[in-house]
Amino acid sequence: MTNPSTTTRQIERAAPGIRTLGLIAAALMAVVLCSCGSSGHSAASATQDTCQRVSAVLSDGPDPDADPVGYAEAQINPLRQIDAPDQALHAAIGQLADAYQQVFDSNGTSSKAKEAVSVASKKVDAICPGATS
Repeated sequence: MTNPSTTTRQIERAAPGIRTLGLIAAALMAVVLCSCGSSGHSAASATQDTCQRVSAVLSDGPDPDADPVGYAEAQINPLRQIDAPDQALHAAIGQLADAYQQVFDSNGTSSKAKEAVSVASKKVDAICPGATS
């Protein structure tokens, strides 16, 4: 038969190791949970930064009412240089750049090109409210 005091001593000696494993597991779990939360925040932050870049690009150049063709031309390359982390936003920005290219290529006379700008602007604004205003 085992001496009860010997078993208790063995458990007491093992307990610090068990506690340490428990603390390590808790710390790892905290790291995982924090990284999950921050990745969502950083993705949202990256999208917000992209939206601000789109707004900045569209606020530069000639006045769109006074020189619609010059305005369209001024937007094409800067929009294409924006790298958006969100695929839907990336596609919408590309579509807007393509639409401005159509306006420029038609010298502002194509109603299809103007409609393409309107449709693409709405797609960008759905992700970045007010970015194209």
